Amino acid sequence: MAHTKQQGAANRHLKRPGRRLGVKKFGDEIVKSGMIIIRQKGTKFHNGQNTKIGKDYTIYATAPGKVSFKTMQGKRIVEVLPIVVAPVKK
Repeated sequence: MAHTKQQGAANRHLKRPGRRLGVKKFGDEIVKSGMIIIRQKGTKFHNGQNTKIGKDYTIYATAPGKVSFKTMQGKRIVEVLPIVVAPVKK
């Protein structure tokens, strides 16, 4: 007999680890090209300047710079702004 008897449904649930979703790099943090900024399920955040979105909706940087979050027309946008270095005077 291949069935469970009098043990309840608790023994039939699989224990699987969490998916580790969320924001990995916050505003004003420095990122390099290729670094993951957000792991998400669906497009809660949209990609902006110097970022791309993967097939699992992961947003990653395509250029080095500083992470910036903003809202445009009700959409939350993630951008990577290039760092401006002031020239050194001699």
